[in-house]
Amino acid sequence: MKKSALICVCISLVIMLTALVLSLCGHGINFGLDFAGGLILKYDMGEAFETAKVEKVFQELAIDEFTVSVAGEAGTTMQARIPSLDSEDEIQQLQAVLEEKLAALYPQMDTDTATASYVGPVAGRTLVRNAIFSVLLAAVLMLIYIAIRFDFASGVAAVTGLLHDVLIMISFMVILRNIIQMNSSFIAAMLTIVGYSINNTIVIFDRIRENKKKPACMGMSRIQIVDVSVRESLGRTINTTLTTLVTIVSLYVLGVSAIREFSLPIIVGILAGVYSANLINGYVWAAFEDWRLGKRK
Repeated sequence: MKKSALICVCISLVIMLTALVLSLCGHGINFGLDFAGGLILKYDMGEAFETAKVEKVFQELAIDEFTVSVAGEAGTTMQARIPSLDSEDEIQQLQAVLEEKLAALYPQMDTDTATASYVGPVAGRTLVRNAIFSVLLAAVLMLIYIAIRFDFASGVAAVTGLLHDVLIMISFMVILRNIIQMNSSFIAAMLTIVGYSINNTIVIFDRIRENKKKPACMGMSRIQIVDVSVRESLGRTINTTLTTLVTIVSLYVLGVSAIREFSLPIIVGILAGVYSANLINGYVWAAFEDWRLGKRK
């Protein structure tokens, strides 16, 4: 494999190992309510409110873990997430006391339209299992398609790139645990990146297949063909990536917390996908083909 590709692989391994060490030290993924279970409360306060005052009410109720955010277009909807409740009686008791205290601060608060959503830890485990199954199924189907459309080595290289992108996304969820929680929106982001990054890889592999047939490239090694193919596809890759990033970064900067939970993993995944498609996947294909043909000889 080319030396620069080995360096890129080492950089990715360092990121993954850093996330692994942090996880072993107790600083793993910050699971949200969708995975860890808990309660989501939404109230229309009837007016603009201060999150600091609402947080003080939760502290008075001896609730240690919670998050309070502003939701809705008018900015009058209060959303609270509480991950540490276990029983339905505890939830109802908390709601009654909380509504009483908040109504004293905000008399226009509407308790009739309040919503409470509880997610149990069993549902969270099911969500994790389904997410893993979805990614593995997508990888297997893509391997079969690319092996038929191109060759088996291309399929192996493409699936390696997909797993790389997913692992980088998960690693950054560990590293950025103080900034973002992992909720069900991460699964949507992960599957989106699987489709996005495979598109970049297919474009480069298609260029590799064309260049292998050109008389000008007949005397080149596979690594040299990959170099030429990546350079020829680079303009298209940069243009599509930048236009996508402008949109996603705008969503992250201007969006609410729920949108940020989706857009930040997308940003990481897009960068990881471009990185692997241009600097890793083609060279994995070249190394695998050289190894396979050398073994046959």
